Amino acid sequence: MIPSAFKFYKPDSIEKAVSIMKDFGDEARVIAGGHSLIPVMKQRLTDIKHLIDLSAIEELKGINISGKSITIGAMTTQVELITNENLFKTAPVIREASLQIADPQVRNLGTIGGNVANGDPANDMPGLMQLLDATYKLSGTNGLREVKAREFYEAAYFTAREDDEILISISFDAPIGGYAYEKQKRKIGDYATAAAGVILNVDNGVCSSASIALTNLSDTPVYCDEAVGLLTGKKIDDNLLSQVTKSCVEQSDPVADQRGPVEFKKYVAGVVINKALKRAFERS
Repeated sequence: MIPSAFKFYKPDSIEKAVSIMKDFGDEARVIAGGHSLIPVMKQRLTDIKHLIDLSAIEELKGINISGKSITIGAMTTQVELITNENLFKTAPVIREASLQIADPQVRNLGTIGGNVANGDPANDMPGLMQLLDATYKLSGTNGLREVKAREFYEAAYFTAREDDEILISISFDAPIGGYAYEKQKRKIGDYATAAAGVILNVDNGVCSSASIALTNLSDTPVYCDEAVGLLTGKKIDDNLLSQVTKSCVEQSDPVADQRGPVEFKKYVAGVVINKALKRAFERS
């Protein structure tokens, strides 16, 4: 199928893009890589009258690292996240997760902004940004504002972004400690059945700080605050990691779909969470 008729725009500034969004409201959508939007347009599951291509806005692109502070433009592609050596040195978990997204063709065009702003619980970057305690910067008719990644997702495909706002950048501090991003999927290119990201800061075997987040195990990304509480200040051993894994699984709320029933997803979640915990501990 082909999409219904729409008007196409390619602004060269954030201000122009926001102005178009203001003029047409819910009838307008921005497009980055297009991997989520174009299929639903072709199936006519959405009727978009005005399509705004963000690819000509240079200020939405690039990776800036200043000390421990990292800022990534929303139009930065996943392949750029993978190939940027300075980013790998400061936040290697980004490359580890990005390499597990879809396939090379998707990664060449897919952007970090599109992945986090769409609100799809199966996308990898929303969970990863919760893992990193990232902050999203949005631009709209009322100016700029910031929203924490852990407060951005409200339900599947529903976020804190207003209709006239555009995600312009993602920022976070360079993570400290061992890291891992583990993902189980049915085949190359598929979304996760379950995925888990872990960061552990360990001193003499004792966890001084931790972060754990899950992907595609609820209608929003899951930040495992209770499990983090179990870890922090404790000496790490297999028994503790089993308790933490159990806590994470209990915080998950998967639904049955083509990837399996709830019981299977919770089992897979336990496997990837425990694997991620152990790998992060080994790297700490």
